[in-house]
Amino acid sequence: MPVYLDHAATTPISASALAALTSELRRSGNPSSLHGSGRRARMVVEESREALAAAAGCHPSEIIFTSGGTEADNLAVKGLYWSRRDADPARTRILCSPIEHHAVQDTVQWLEKHEGATVVWLPVDADGVVPLDAIRAELEAHADTTALLTVMWANNEVGTVQDIPAITALAHSYGVPVHTDAVQAFGAIAVDFRAAGVDTMAISGHKIGGPVGIGALVVGRAVKLTPVMHGGGQERDIRSGTLDTPGIAAFAAAAREVTENLPAESARLRALRQDLVTGVEALIPAAQLRGPRDDGTDGSHANGMPRRLPGNAHFTFPGCEGDSLLFLLDLAGVESSTGSACTAGVPRPSHVLLAMGLSETQARGAQRFSLGHTTTREDVDTLLAALPEAYERAKKAGMASHVSSIQTAGTGFTS
Repeated sequence: MPVYLDHAATTPISASALAALTSELRRSGNPSSLHGSGRRARMVVEESREALAAAAGCHPSEIIFTSGGTEADNLAVKGLYWSRRDADPARTRILCSPIEHHAVQDTVQWLEKHEGATVVWLPVDADGVVPLDAIRAELEAHADTTALLTVMWANNEVGTVQDIPAITALAHSYGVPVHTDAVQAFGAIAVDFRAAGVDTMAISGHKIGGPVGIGALVVGRAVKLTPVMHGGGQERDIRSGTLDTPGIAAFAAAAREVTENLPAESARLRALRQDLVTGVEALIPAAQLRGPRDDGTDGSHANGMPRRLPGNAHFTFPGCEGDSLLFLLDLAGVESSTGSACTAGVPRPSHVLLAMGLSETQARGAQRFSLGHTTTREDVDTLLAALPEAYERAKKAGMASHVSSIQTAGTGFTS
């Protein structure tokens, strides 16, 4: 079995989630139907909604089931923008961090192109943190024309955790609603919708041990969203469509499990992550950890939240292409990620790293190792044993212009 260090992309389904999924797949019943099978399915959905609400720190009625994080982000950003603009046509500005997942980044760019929005890209520092002063400056100057602010809770590439409660309090003091993409944060660190004060929050099942294809948008009870989809009026008329009862049941089972185990599992992964970081830096001194160190030297947020996701270790390796290194590690039985976007088959440097001030050459040497519930000490040791030779081979392949260097890396890896 390969060593899987790409949990930020998706994590294996948990035993409890798989049991819930298979149990419900054997049954029938549309939760919108009034007969016995429909009522039984509705009961499963509502019990699952309550479990997810407990895990996310919100009221059950605030859980809106979706097909995943991407749909949740689209529903929130478009819904907030249209609702605010329709109430006041002057409100067309969207404040957005430049390190958002493409589910948010592409959505605000679409609104700018097609719906008259003006996107204001907030700065980030070298660790990927959005400075409160930058948000304050924008709001002081343009609060009356701002539709919304969107900042992700934790970054999917470098693992940076934002101080969402502080950001939200600041935005609300100017009357501006806040959306946060919490897909990476939920299940990895303590996430409390009510305590954070955000207006909408996206979460996803397959990042926490649930199945692919199920997620949720948490929407405050007083928040008004213009619906993106129309049909049966399900989910407070925010997301029409027949509910996926098996997926919802499995999502809830995974959420219960990660919530119960969160303190111990977070500490376990953080310790493994620190060993991985220490090992990589000892073996390859030229490697640069990107994002906050979160090793006790840079403290934590004022609310006690860590500055980095516990299972995230993101490096740039000079002199090689990230995809060459990925390919060579894969041949050695270690699965990781470059974390960069690939559009139409053309590799591009990570927009996250570029926003953090890296050059394109630096950004192209990126490699993300993300740990999860199946990760063991032996997995970290296997990576550290394979990495030096993989890096040397990747350096020999060099920087391959703007064409994928996978084709030039060679396949003669010696294990």
